[in-house]
Amino acid sequence: MYIYLNDKIVHSTEARISVFDHGFLYGDGIFETIRVYDGVAFMLDEHLKRLFRSASLIGLNIQKTFSEIKIAIYETLQANSLTNAYLRITVTRGEGAIGLDPALCKGPTFVIMVNEFKEYPSSYYKNGLKAIISTVKRNIKEAIDSRIKSLNFLNNILAKIEAKQHESYEAIMLNYQDYLAEGTISNIFFVKNDILCTPSIECGILDGITRAIVIDLAIKNGIRVKEGEFTRDDLFSASEVFITNTTMEVMPVSVIIDCRSQVLDPHVNKPRVIHYSVGDISKMLLSKYRKEVIGYVREKKGETTLLWQ
Repeated sequence: MYIYLNDKIVHSTEARISVFDHGFLYGDGIFETIRVYDGVAFMLDEHLKRLFRSASLIGLNIQKTFSEIKIAIYETLQANSLTNAYLRITVTRGEGAIGLDPALCKGPTFVIMVNEFKEYPSSYYKNGLKAIISTVKRNIKEAIDSRIKSLNFLNNILAKIEAKQHESYEAIMLNYQDYLAEGTISNIFFVKNDILCTPSIECGILDGITRAIVIDLAIKNGIRVKEGEFTRDDLFSASEVFITNTTMEVMPVSVIIDCRSQVLDPHVNKPRVIHYSVGDISKMLLSKYRKEVIGYVREKKGETTLLWQ
C-alpha cells in the first residue's frame, strides 16, 4: 500500500509521523472519508468544502488548494491501482513541542490513505442491521462544534464498544437533551406516518453529505421530509429505520436495542428491543441513491481521466 504523506507518495512501511505530532498527542486535527466508484471520487468537491470548513473552525491552515488535493488523491489511487475504493484524508496540526498552543506547530501533517472497497454483504441491505440506543451521548455543540469533522472520536468509540457488547453494528447517540442525534459513523432516518424524519442540524449532528443527498432524493420523489427534534419514542413508533454514510449509502436497520432504558429505570432487567421491517421507502431511496452515483460518475469521468494521466 502507498500513502500520500505531506507532499509525496511513500510506501506504507515508510509512512511515519512524529510522536510529537499534535494529532497523535491531542487529537488536534480533521478528516474526511470519501468513496471512489469506477475511478471517480464521489462528491469530492462537497467533501473538500467540508474539510476546509473544519479546518477554518479550528484555525488550521491546510496549506494546500482544492486542485492540489484532487491531484494528490488521484495520484494515490493510481499508485495503489485502485478504482473502487474508499479513501481518508487526515490533516493534523502537525509536529510541535508538548503543549496545547497551536503555535507550537510549524505546519500541518497531511495524509491520504486509500483502501480497496469491499461491498457490504447483500444480506445487510436485504435484512437490515442491528443497532443500539447508546448510553453514551453526543458531544454538545457548544463544546465541540458539530460542523467540525475532527479526530476527537472517543465518545463515538465508547458508544461503538457498547454496540459490540450487544452484538450490534451501530450505536445511535442522543444529545444532552435526550433527543436523537446520530450514529457513531452515520446519520439516522426513520419513517413515521409516511413522513421521512431525521434529526436537524440543531441537534448537534454532522451535516452528512449522504444525508443531504437522501433528503433531496426523498423530496424529489414526493416524500415529505421533516427535520427536527425527535425522541426515542418517535423512533420506536416508526415503521422503518435506516442509517446513511459515505460507504454504507442507505442501510436499513431491522433491530434497535434501547440500552438507555436501563439507565432511566434501574428496575428494568434488560433493554427494550424493537423490530422493524426493511420498508419500501428505504429500498426506493437506496435505488435512487445508486442511480445518482451512476449519473455523477458518468458526468465526472472525463474530468477525472485527466487526473489519472
